[in-house]
Amino acid sequence: MSQPTSAQPWTFDVGGPALYGQHFAAPHERGAVLLTHGYAEHLGRYRRVIQGLTEMGLSVYSYDQRGHGQSPGARAVVDVDVLVGDHLRAREALRGLGVPLFAFGHSMGGLVTAASVLRDPRGLAGAVLSSPLLLVGEGESAALKALSGVLGRFFPSLPVTALESGGLSRIAEEVSAYDSDPQVYRGKVPALTAASMLRVSRQLTAQYPQWRLPTLIVHGSEDKLADVRGSRRFAETAGTALTPRPEIEYLEIEGGYHELFNDTVQAEVTARLLGWLEKQLNSEASAAPL
Repeated sequence: MSQPTSAQPWTFDVGGPALYGQHFAAPHERGAVLLTHGYAEHLGRYRRVIQGLTEMGLSVYSYDQRGHGQSPGARAVVDVDVLVGDHLRAREALRGLGVPLFAFGHSMGGLVTAASVLRDPRGLAGAVLSSPLLLVGEGESAALKALSGVLGRFFPSLPVTALESGGLSRIAEEVSAYDSDPQVYRGKVPALTAASMLRVSRQLTAQYPQWRLPTLIVHGSEDKLADVRGSRRFAETAGTALTPRPEIEYLEIEGGYHELFNDTVQAEVTARLLGWLEKQLNSEASAAPL
């Protein structure tokens, strides 16, 4: 696989130690994408997606979230609200690029992206949510949910939930690459991380009708790591309180696992992503004043 064009260091102010980030410049820039990775992984796992984006003229900005990859912080021990604040700061740093900016978030990064957009949609031309973690703890008792909050507050690093990497992809080589990646965290989900995922996902649901951005959601029907029902609910309710309702496009892949861009349907899903972004860029161009 060829490398994305012009990978350069990129940082932005987070009010503390800098997060590790990179900028992949498109040769003939038409737009830009802020890409946010999922739980336990890092930005380096998105080379294939980044390559496709830069080839169509979209520069990519990405960073390892706190506690992940090469960024500082206790490994995978994160408060999603803090991650949302980082995302908002990253977006602020990208204001004034002079080209349309899109937000792409996968899994926990999809939850972070959705929360960021709902807090402030300004400055974004659209959003892409890849297997977003929008529904957490469905079916768990109220007592267990309350206990998760207590554990997250007083024992933030306590390991509470195991995730199986076999649910990532139907391609064995992709699962093996994940398992052998030294930058991937492979322990149980810490209590603070699990509790904050639950809290933020529950807070967002009532806000979906106020969603203001054109959005593409992609999710596999057999995803065992991020509940597909969360994406279905989002697709049904996002923007419904607005007139006109923003364009919400939902693609559910029958039999698809969690990482669709690393699954047997990667070519189909990538083509759908690039086609959707092309449509949005053309819409932005046609709406621009003469």
